[in-house]
Formats: sequence, structure tokens, C-alpha cells
Amino acid sequence: MRPFRADRHGGGVHARFEAGEAAILRGLAAEAAERAERAGAESPGATSADPALARLLPDAYPDDPEASAEFRRFTAERLAETKTQNAHVVIASLSGPAEETAPDGAVDVSLDAEQAQAWLRTLTDIRLGLAAGLGIEEDGDEGDVHDLESATRRAAYDWLAAVQEFLVLALTRAELR
Repeated sequence: MRPFRADRHGGGVHARFEAGEAAILRGLAAEAAERAERAGAESPGATSADPALARLLPDAYPDDPEASAEFRRFTAERLAETKTQNAHVVIASLSGPAEETAPDGAVDVSLDAEQAQAWLRTLTDIRLGLAAGLGIEEDGDEGDVHDLESATRRAAYDWLAAVQEFLVLALTRAELR
């Protein structure tokens, strides 16, 4: 990966992802979109058995199930729809036209401010889902890494933190120009 960088001419931010990185990120974004759709489809009073769904749309009033259900009834569908749209922005920007794909399969990504915000939100949603599956509750937790699959998910979680940090830094630099 070539990290996100601000465009020298003030035209957004850019990065390059190797073919495998782009494929992984597209897959994780597709999972996030599907998870958001499921979260939005849950009934207002339902408690999800999937900890990732619970993190994606947390309980607004944990001590008041009735208020929580009411809040969810008015907000969950729209929040889930927005999360799904954000994930599709990530997928689309990683599946750009052939002219944005290098001969080695690497993908050049150029984002305007709105797309960058969709990326940041989706990266957060993906990391929340990975953290829930790994049992990461707060900063510093290692999570339950006990086999190759969980180690791979943990590596993806850490890599996405770096992608997110590079994007934030590039956006900060772009604003300073």
C-alpha cells in the first residue's frame, strides 16, 4: 500500500492498494454493508445475538428497553442505510475503471472530501465488527487470537487502523493547504 496523501493541488487525497489489499478491503466493506442491512432490518426491541450488530447500532438507552426500542424504531433504518451507502463508496472506489488499475493489479484510489468521510466511517464500522468478533472491548485489548483465522482478522484490524490513520493525516494536510 502507498498510504493516503493529500493532492498537491488541493484535489482530495490519494492512495494505492496492492491487488490483494484492495480485494481484502472490498470483501470487508461488502461484509460491513451486509451487516448494516441486517442491523437495519432487526425489529426495534430485538437484542442481536451477533455482537458485531450490537456494536454497529448500539443500544441508545441500555437501562431503559422501552426508550431504546423507540429510539431504534426511528433511527436504525436510516443509520443502517447510510452505513450501507458508505460501504458501497469504498467498494466502488476500489473497483474503479481499468485506467485506475496498474498493470500489476494495484488500485489507485482518489477521494474527494465526501468520499473520504464515507471511507472513514466504513473503516470504523469494519473495525468495530472485527473487534466484536475478536472480543476487543477497549484500547489495549489483544482480543481472542487462538487460530489462523483469528490471527488474520487481528492483522486486518491493525492494518485498517493504519489505513485509517493515514487517511486522517492526509485529510488534515489537505485542509492546511
